[in-house]
Amino acid sequence: MSSEATQEKKRDPNDPCLFCTDPRGVSIQHELAYSARDTYPTSPGHTLVIPRRHVASFFDLTLEEVAACMGLIKEEKKLIDDEFRPDGYNIGINVGPAAGQSILHVHIHIIPRYKGDVENPQGGVRHVIPKKAHYTRK
Repeated sequence: MSSEATQEKKRDPNDPCLFCTDPRGVSIQHELAYSARDTYPTSPGHTLVIPRRHVASFFDLTLEEVAACMGLIKEEKKLIDDEFRPDGYNIGINVGPAAGQSILHVHIHIIPRYKGDVENPQGGVRHVIPKKAHYTRK
């Protein structure tokens, strides 16, 4: 592997912020946010919605930024539906390193889901804590 490739692999995505300086695979752009295909997709069509302003926590976004991001989620769903025809979706935001956030710039995951992609999809996003994923109603 070349030293250039090694440097790219070791690059800290927060220094400088990957989403501020080097957006890749941009799909839709708006004044307050943009969307891009995920570089390491969980499933075909996995897309990120990213506010333009550099802020780490979803809870620090303005109402206008939240509205812009939610609008992009709906726009992207139409594009993903047309191209990939998924059977469902997970929409998720990791806030803070304890929740798995590795790039400290808000980004919302749109993860298309397909019948049979996991043995038992019950619990959906609850799978972030595996012991709590499957539940039964009492």
